[in-house]
Order: sequence, then C-alpha cells, then structure tokens
Amino acid sequence: MNRFALNRDPVKPAAFCQRPGSKFAIKCLAFNASWGCSLLLSVLLFDHTLVPSTAVAAEESETPSPQADWALPRFDPQSTGATPQNVASNLAVKWEFQADEAIEATPIVVGKLVFVADVMGKLYAIDRKTGQQAWSHDFETGFLAAPAVAGSRLVIGDVDGNVYAIDSESGKVLWQQTTEGEISGSAAFFEENVLVTSQDGNLYCFRAADGSPQWTYQTDDQVRCSPTIAGNRTFLGGCDGQLHVVDLRSGQSAGDPVSLGGPTGSTPAVAGEMAFLPIMDGAVLALNWKLGTELWRYVDEDRPQEYRGSAAIGGETLVVASQNKQVDAISVKTGQRKWRYTLKRRADASPVLSADDVWIASTDGRLIRLSLETGKERWSYEIRGAFIAPPAIAGGELFIADDNGVVRCFGP
Repeated sequence: MNRFALNRDPVKPAAFCQRPGSKFAIKCLAFNASWGCSLLLSVLLFDHTLVPSTAVAAEESETPSPQADWALPRFDPQSTGATPQNVASNLAVKWEFQADEAIEATPIVVGKLVFVADVMGKLYAIDRKTGQQAWSHDFETGFLAAPAVAGSRLVIGDVDGNVYAIDSESGKVLWQQTTEGEISGSAAFFEENVLVTSQDGNLYCFRAADGSPQWTYQTDDQVRCSPTIAGNRTFLGGCDGQLHVVDLRSGQSAGDPVSLGGPTGSTPAVAGEMAFLPIMDGAVLALNWKLGTELWRYVDEDRPQEYRGSAAIGGETLVVASQNKQVDAISVKTGQRKWRYTLKRRADASPVLSADDVWIASTDGRLIRLSLETGKERWSYEIRGAFIAPPAIAGGELFIADDNGVVRCFGP
C-alpha cells in the first residue's frame, strides 16, 4: 500500500465542511480526492453553444471521434458521468503504467494520450496505445483534481492554489495563476475562458489563452468540485447549503441563492431542465433548474445514507453510491428506487455509465460492472489497494488509476 494512502473512514458532514488549517496539513491530509466539501454545483441553460471539450482531436484523421475521448472528469460539460459507448464484454488488462505516487483522480483521455496527476504533484502523459510515458512534469506540490483538456490546452490546479495551463502535446507550461485556497476540483471551459474553483470560496474565470483574470465570483464557504458548464449559467453550492446562480459572461449572480437543505459534496448531473444532486445529509434531489423548484427527494427510510460523490444519469435512470456501501438506481421520473447493489466497502468514486453498464470503483480494490437495467453484477476486477476515483471510458476502452499509482487500460 502506498504510504500516502490514508484512512478514509467516514466523517460527519459538519467536520467535513471545516476549513483546513496550514498548508502542511493540506498536503498531508488533502489526499482524499473525491471527498469535496463545498462544490461547484452546476445547472445549465442551453441557449448558447459551448466550446466542446470532448472534441479535442477530431480534426486529426488518425484520431478517434470526439466520443472516443474522455476530456473532462464527468465525461461531458453537463457532468452526466455517462457515455453512449459500448465496452467489450471480454475485458483484459492491455497495459499498466506505474506512477511515483498515489493517484486519486480520474484519468483524462484525449487523442493519443492519457493524462494523470499524482498526489505529490507529478503530471504524466501516457501513450494511449502502449502505456509508455510520453512526458512528465514534476510540480513538487500535490494534485487532487484531474486535469481537464480543451483543444491542445490542459488545465489543472494544485493543493497550494496554483492553476497551470499546459500544452498537452509537449508538457510545456503556458501560464500560471494563483488562488488563495486548495484546488480539488477540475477546471471547466466556457467559450474562450477557463473556470476554476478554490477552497478560498471563489469561482475564478481566466482567459484560456493567457491566464488573464476575467472575473471572480465569491461564495460564503469553500468550493471544491468542478464546474458543470452548458449555456451561459452555472450554479455554485456547497457547505453553505446554498445554490448560487452565476452568469458566466458577467460573473454576477443571476438569481437569489436557493436553499439545498444541507451541505453537498456533489456536482449535479443535468439532463434537459432537470438537475440531480445528492447532499451529504442523506438525500438525492431532483430540481427543475429553470423554475428553481424541487421535483422529488430520494431518502433511504431504513438507514440514512451519506453522499459525497456525484450522480450519473443514463436515460430514465439515475445512479448514486453512498458512504454506507450502497449503490442505488433511482427513477428519473418518480424518484423511487429501482434496484440496489451492496458493496463490501464504500465507493468514494462516483458511478460512471457506458451504454447499459454501470461502473463502480470501490475502496476495497474492486472495479465492478453492473447492469443498468437490473443492477446485477456482470464482471469484476480486483487489485491490492483501493480505487478512489472513477474510471474513464474512451474508444471502447476503460482507463483507471489506483492509490498505489498504477494506471491500467482495459480492452478486449
């Protein structure tokens, strides 16, 4: 087991929302990558065209279609955590790559490269076909967030509050900016800008070309998760229990904050006018983001669940994983549970969907494939160690990293 793999026993939401002390404490304790406290909860207005971050290498004739990439941690700007791609039933490990330290963030797959960042601040680019290192850059800090890629530009933030824009082909640093708090959420892209959240409670908007500040939006508490982008709005939420609507062009509030009924550790999955998000106090909410109204609230009446990950949405089914080892599929229309799968240990990683499959990466070292329709187990793979972050699915292959620093590519 990597010496940086920490005890991740569940903590109460109140303690979870406390602001860290020193930078040393941040570096030593912040490696719980998927446990965000305040998050950027984004709900989206579909009135404008986005820069499609998944369409990174579509212009290259030898590169797969945009659907074959995984350029953002939750696959698309709407943070659905779902791709229509099919994954072969006869999966096997195609290659393994050993990083220097634990990796607690989702791999990012764009074009010919796979990008991962370890908890001690080293960023790697790996050849997608061979698993060999293409380049690496040691920032000597710490990364909890996954990189995010748009075009040839990779953006990532570290535990010291630094934001780096990097040329994804060469690893050259293009520009650097600084915030006043740890960055544990991935960046997002909107038109010519890049958005970054920080534990100093702010959402930062930088010009993607040169890093020049465009605007800053301040919340009342920490922000730890990634922005979800579509249209020209995003919602910020977190430990203050509020949902803040922000205009992405002006950086100004676009409406009164909406009470969530408790702190949240999740980025919403958005489909049409509906946004879905769990809160740490044990509920999963469905909201009509246009009207600002709650459509339904799912609560386990037998035993309250604690949610720290994000939901994944596929068609009429929403999938969530709790700290109490439960994976639940919920009807999008009714908010009623459709099926439940019980894990041996909790899953800190959010669920990922591909076609009619559900993928769960668990802290017991198991990667599990379930049927989206029935919840029955179809396949599993076990390691010595733990999976802290979900996989990426690109071009019919699956990429996942563990807390021993091993990156694996699965394919037929």
